[in-house]
Amino acid sequence: MYTVKSEIYSETNYQTTHSADGHIVSKFRFRYPNEKEDNAKATVDHDGDLEVQRPRRGTIELEHSDATELKLVGLQVWRGALLLADYVFHQREELASKTLMELGAGVGLTSIAAAMHNGGQVYCTDVNLGSILQLMRRNVQRNAQLLRGQVSVLEYDFLAPKSKLSAELLAAIDASDVIMAADVIYEDTLTDAFVAVMEHILARGRQSGRPKCIYVAMEKRYVFTLEDCDSVAPMWEHFLRQTAHKPWQMEHVPLDFPQYFEYERCPQLILMRITCR
Repeated sequence: MYTVKSEIYSETNYQTTHSADGHIVSKFRFRYPNEKEDNAKATVDHDGDLEVQRPRRGTIELEHSDATELKLVGLQVWRGALLLADYVFHQREELASKTLMELGAGVGLTSIAAAMHNGGQVYCTDVNLGSILQLMRRNVQRNAQLLRGQVSVLEYDFLAPKSKLSAELLAAIDASDVIMAADVIYEDTLTDAFVAVMEHILARGRQSGRPKCIYVAMEKRYVFTLEDCDSVAPMWEHFLRQTAHKPWQMEHVPLDFPQYFEYERCPQLILMRITCR
């Protein structure tokens, strides 16, 4: 069986241990946002010595898989989720009054990070393959002491016909202001389905008078092809082709916001903001 493994595990020591059911448990360390620390000028004490501002630190502890089949990659943690978690920390004041929904949330890292600063509702959704919804719920409970808001876990299968979506999920979509997704663009069929999901969500927002804003984080993965005689990022390029003629405003979010989580923020990372024109 062909398996894939997230690169982040070999780049950063997440103090991984093994759980009883064959998963692993990792500690994703972060520093709490603090405007005084982020923006403070250097100060000295009465002896002229530099006073060092020491940030307050914390940990999100997650149960997840080490390596999986491609269809079960949501059981792992990928770099885009950490980038999106950084962004929701950075935008915590703007997002504090919003209802949030994460698509393809995997083991729940970004939803948990969002609920740390959002005192309202966060919907954490994915397709229920490999008992991932049960794993999400365990991770939310595992980090309950960090959360200010309510995290609700719902199934959202990108491949399901719109007529088969539950009334509970549709109500959650309509109630949400901000939609987030990380690392969901890795296979053409699922990318097509994800674009259709975004189209459906944005259309419901227009119809209801409650417009949606969608943030998509991903890592461009380059491969060398003889056809192109160059390194290309086929999944990213397929996504761009599928969205090229949509009536959407697609903006690159500059990645100049602070890094709160421990991981390697590589140049291939992308964060997009998508709204209706």
